[in-house]
Amino acid sequence: MSTPILDTDVLALDAEAEIGRIVDGLRQSLRKLRRRGLVVGISGGVDSGVCAALCARAVGPDKVFGLLMPEQDSSGESVTLGRQVAETLGIPYATEDIAATLEAIGCYRWRDEAIRKVFPDYDGTWKNKIVIKGGLEGGFNHFDLVVERPDGQLEARRLPLPEYLQIVAATNYKQRIRKAIEYFHADRLNYAVIGTPNRLEYDQGFFVKNGDGSADIKPIAHLYKTQVYQLARHLDLPEAVATARPTTDTYSLSQGQDEFYFALPYDKMDLALWSLNHDVPAAELARKLDLSEEQAERVYADIQSKRRTTRYQQALPLLVESVPEITHEL
Repeated sequence: MSTPILDTDVLALDAEAEIGRIVDGLRQSLRKLRRRGLVVGISGGVDSGVCAALCARAVGPDKVFGLLMPEQDSSGESVTLGRQVAETLGIPYATEDIAATLEAIGCYRWRDEAIRKVFPDYDGTWKNKIVIKGGLEGGFNHFDLVVERPDGQLEARRLPLPEYLQIVAATNYKQRIRKAIEYFHADRLNYAVIGTPNRLEYDQGFFVKNGDGSADIKPIAHLYKTQVYQLARHLDLPEAVATARPTTDTYSLSQGQDEFYFALPYDKMDLALWSLNHDVPAAELARKLDLSEEQAERVYADIQSKRRTTRYQQALPLLVESVPEITHEL
């Protein structure tokens, strides 16, 4: 079998046909779930914007309910862009600030306690983020904690595993509280909840279990991020949303997804994932992405490693003994 030619065109799609297919899938899913409409959390990013637009096409704007859920570390731009999406689509929406809830359950306290283990003079007000290091250069993946001191100076220190786990566990509260709010409104309206991961995120486990990973329908999980951007253009989303750089919007310092989790920026990761899925040799990927062959091999290895280590994210609860009367089919 010949090796597929690696070019960005491999991710091109017929946007209108794909939109029609997803819209039909959403309608069929609602009938199976016996729900009247759809709830979607709108972050201001391209994935949630595209999902909201697809929902509006599938059931009409009046049967879609949007939620904007900022907290103290959110970018102010995310609420502005989220509101633009909802108003452009004409869907009803609500803004639920979750900062007080996160404060009450200890999200910020647990995070700050861990940060002080690394920066003892941290006073709780410095902006911060976690950055992944090492993998592409040939070392083991590890994480640095980056803080911005009051004078504007950025400082990074290697993050020990216990503090890394505590910070991630604390910030995972954010996604889990947001999902609880989405399900409240879904229950109130007899709607289904939309999940917004794209293929790269879904494949690589870049979501929080029982947080943004929870949903009744995930309409774009089969689409590479590059393809989601194509749909955003076709769906006439606001320009700032259709071109928005992927961010985590979880930490107070601006943070790209490639800084926190992926080995490369999304467009290169898309090609790497497609290439691995289609048995493209690492040498060909290296040529296309201007990497060494060794670096391309590391990217492939990192993708496969994340698939193994995040399988738990996708897993259903384990039972000691099966209950044959209960299946997961609708």
